[in-house]
Amino acid sequence: MEPITLEEARIWYRDADPVHDFEHVLRVYRLAERLANAEGADLSIVRAAAWLHDARGSAPTDKEDNQRAEHHLTSAIFAAQVLVEKGWPSEQIMAVQHCIRAHRFRNQEEKPETLEAKVLFDADKLDVLGAIGAARTIAFAALQGEPLYAEPSEKFLRSGETEPGEPYSSYHEFLFKLQHVKSRLFTKSGKKLAEERHAYMVGFYEQLQAEARGER
Repeated sequence: MEPITLEEARIWYRDADPVHDFEHVLRVYRLAERLANAEGADLSIVRAAAWLHDARGSAPTDKEDNQRAEHHLTSAIFAAQVLVEKGWPSEQIMAVQHCIRAHRFRNQEEKPETLEAKVLFDADKLDVLGAIGAARTIAFAALQGEPLYAEPSEKFLRSGETEPGEPYSSYHEFLFKLQHVKSRLFTKSGKKLAEERHAYMVGFYEQLQAEARGER
């Protein structure tokens, strides 16, 4: 049962975009280790899941492409291939796969049931909060050809759905997802870390909106 090395993991992300690159994975790995130690989770499962959670299909693609929406599934399949070659028992492989399949925030078909899955979910979501989270959200908008800031429509504020032709700016993503991340975390240690990061992000987008409107 061989562990995954940093050098191996780096190869899987060498062609990734700046939002889902190896630096993101490394931050998630470090956070996952921290949370696992605090919560008493199985480190071998958590470490493998962290290295592999975005290994396939995670980059932003054409909006008609379904790769991004299914990256948790394709990454779980790839994880099994990697771990079988390393001699991992089937029970541990399935535990890693569950962590990966359950780490997605949107349209979550499989929710984190194990402590290890909850740790990975929280570590991954902590990386969309705080200063790093703001930077990644802005970078993602730019990669998609969307603006840094646009005024949301009344329809979007009510329902989270854009009007025809309405941009989906980084501020839209903050309203739709990021401001709710803190309340979706599972672990006590993850929730504690999220407090400061959440407060920073709320302040950042309040300032961004005010500056965009010429109010500050």
